[in-house]
Amino acid sequence: MLDMLKNVVSNLTHKPVTRKYPFEKREPFEKARGHIKNDIDKCILCGICQRVCPSNCIQVNRKEGTWAFQPFECIICGVCVESCPTKSLTMAKEYRPISNEKYEIVQKKEVQNPPNKDKKEGA
Repeated sequence: MLDMLKNVVSNLTHKPVTRKYPFEKREPFEKARGHIKNDIDKCILCGICQRVCPSNCIQVNRKEGTWAFQPFECIICGVCVESCPTKSLTMAKEYRPISNEKYEIVQKKEVQNPPNKDKKEGA
């Protein structure tokens, strides 16, 4: 009984062990993996990230010039970031915003169509 009373008094005089999460956030660890970010200006829409992604959460469409990402499907493994040849994909330290609905992030890039090789100039 005295052990329990000692524990109760000790807990009353100390700060709580847990944090009040949405209001008090802890800084992420040094090598924490938060979420994927894409700099669409650096992206060449090669599709390597789509091919290496184990959860198939990235879709690249070169014809339309879109890069789509489904954050709820992502397992945050970082394979796409490591394989990106232009380093347009990065792993942010902060966590993605809390949501209870699935959503998709779609980024669009202007695609310049290469000149048609079949047509000859002056013909």
